[in-house]
Amino acid sequence: MGLTLEVCVDTPAGVAAAVAGGADRLELCSALSLGGLTPSTGFMALAAGCGLPALAMIRPRAGGFVWTEADLAVMEADIGAARRAGLAGVVLGALLPDGRLDGPALRRLLLAAGGLDLTLHRCIDLVPDRDAALDEALDLGFHRVLTSGGALTAPAGASRIAALVARSAGRIAIMAGSGVTAETAPALKTLGVREFHSSCAESVAVSGRLAEMGFGPDQERRTSAARVSALRMALG
Repeated sequence: MGLTLEVCVDTPAGVAAAVAGGADRLELCSALSLGGLTPSTGFMALAAGCGLPALAMIRPRAGGFVWTEADLAVMEADIGAARRAGLAGVVLGALLPDGRLDGPALRRLLLAAGGLDLTLHRCIDLVPDRDAALDEALDLGFHRVLTSGGALTAPAGASRIAALVARSAGRIAIMAGSGVTAETAPALKTLGVREFHSSCAESVAVSGRLAEMGFGPDQERRTSAARVSALRMALG
């Protein structure tokens, strides 16, 4: 079985670049500069026809992952939108105020997502006990966990990612994310990881008055087909 490359994208151009570069799966977001928020229904519908499995990030706002009742209601509705769009799955997470996984909230969201592919996102990098969180994710029915090993990047958290791979014993996929590039992939492959997550983005200067007027930053991160292809090659 080969290694899986998931590319996170937040624009139609990003979808096209990921497909052209040889990605195996997409994570759909809006606002990647904020760590990724829920994509629009129109973007979900477009990506559903791209020829690759696509999973929607279900995150209604920036900031932490302690959700209110209103947040959870929005997330349930967004999961329904992803299902109706024909997406393969969803990416989500929830934490308690003390940093542990919020089991009741996650069970509620997973009930809404029944039958879809399920990824627990990098909220696991914030928990006080990653081993306990991994066991709980397995019990809840997640198919994979996206993690940097609790570090800023996957290369920096390599030893902790390897420990999660060992603990998972093939029962749930451990997907390395953050700082995954063609240059870092060879070392990450030695950890036993079978799935890799990357934006494969490059910085592009924004000209004109867009940034000055507050419509966006003066630098944008855009998915690069060449970087997707290079990472795909590095993974083999």
